Amino acid sequence: MAQQLRFPLPRTTARGREDFFVSPANALAHETLANPGAWPLGKMVLSGPEGSGKSHLAEIWRRERQATVVRATGLDEEEVGRSIRGAAPAVVVEDADRPMTDAAQRALFHLHNMVAQRGGLLLLTARQAPARWPVTLPDLASRMQGTALVEIAPPDDQLLTALFVKLFHDRQILPPPALIAWLLPRMERSYAAVAKIVSELDRRALDEKRPIGQRLAADVLDNLARNAR
Repeated sequence: MAQQLRFPLPRTTARGREDFFVSPANALAHETLANPGAWPLGKMVLSGPEGSGKSHLAEIWRRERQATVVRATGLDEEEVGRSIRGAAPAVVVEDADRPMTDAAQRALFHLHNMVAQRGGLLLLTARQAPARWPVTLPDLASRMQGTALVEIAPPDDQLLTALFVKLFHDRQILPPPALIAWLLPRMERSYAAVAKIVSELDRRALDEKRPIGQRLAADVLDNLARNAR
């Protein structure tokens, strides 16, 4: 029987609402972002593990509200000015729990206050709750810890399966029908692990001219386990 080999193909990342799979692990976050009118003081922190879909949800929210997106680590006073548009601006701050310079912290503090003063909406994404962010500016720490929080929970089987399907599709890979079910009980159960497995399967299939299937998947899992020790 002929084996299906991989060839380099253009890679896309689907981030529409129709591409976001809702499961018990992320249903509350999905519902909360869809109803910003209920956010206390018009602001919300969306937290979850690496690869859990925070940026996907934030992108859906950005498109639907024509929001501006900034990264906390690169924020400065000029960018704050560019981010505030109209009487009621909508702003997404990505990676708000990453270490920030003093200047970036002051800029985020001013951004927070300006959005609030104009009756706008502020969405911040992070891997953990604000109480654990490395913020050294007391006023900013107070504002962030007073912000409502919605969390994406660890993934269930439904969500892991959907994430595999999406990431394979983004890379234009059609895996064997039983491969995902074979992987689920043998892998680390995390969002990040799915991304690593798909990336490694794609890379090794191309580099080694091997078909994506159970044998290659077993080699990938073994290699990832060795590297994690």
